[in-house]
Amino acid sequence: MFFIISKTISTLLMPIFWLLALLIFAIWTKNERKRKNVIKIIFIFLLFFTNPFIINSLLLFWEIPPTPLKDIKKHDIGIVLTGITRFKKPNDRTYFDTGADRIYHALLLYKSKKIDKILITGGNIDIFGKIKKSEAERLKEFLLDAGVPQTDIIIETQARNTRENAKNTAEIIQKKYPKASCILITSAFHLRRSQGCFEKIGLKVTPFSAGFYTKDFSEMDFYSIVPSEKSLFLWYVLTHEVLGFLTYWAVGYL
Repeated sequence: MFFIISKTISTLLMPIFWLLALLIFAIWTKNERKRKNVIKIIFIFLLFFTNPFIINSLLLFWEIPPTPLKDIKKHDIGIVLTGITRFKKPNDRTYFDTGADRIYHALLLYKSKKIDKILITGGNIDIFGKIKKSEAERLKEFLLDAGVPQTDIIIETQARNTRENAKNTAEIIQKKYPKASCILITSAFHLRRSQGCFEKIGLKVTPFSAGFYTKDFSEMDFYSIVPSEKSLFLWYVLTHEVLGFLTYWAVGYL
């Protein structure tokens, strides 16, 4: 129920939802003055929400900056959050979605001997409760193909959200690796909420950002002020994550 409610609320708060609602009202209303005013509002909203510079600036503030590899100390376990694969036929390989930097950087840290083991946490249960092959299992297959020994891969296959990622992972580590030092690897926009969940559970982790939607200000150019449809998607990313953070804080998960 928590999952369904949070998804519904996040959808209602998306800029694209309000743009569509205003458009429907403009088409439906018989009041010409109101129609003209609403069309003006839609135009202003579109200019604002499709501006790359605005959403990039906000995301830069929210994302946790990357840590130089030379500054990463040795850890026993690298914890990787899922949410980066997709189901596709033929089901004979791992298909990646946005955020695949998470598993790539975990592999990089492992190959650089910055971590000894990789723990992947995340199941794959849809909104209707249908269970598919877990993301953790699919990512394990990828790591095996990349040459990581099975003995250095730990998977947790039941978690459905960030809170459960933290809870289930903490149970594994406290039971099997009670003195292990851990580094938490997830996307930069998601790191605030995930680190908060893990530390609320009582598992101390070193944050490591792996996956960025932003450009540094030094990389921005003329096209950074030209309206872009991608900006609407980035507003979805930011709105969804900030809402998730506030919801988790309100219910005591952070």
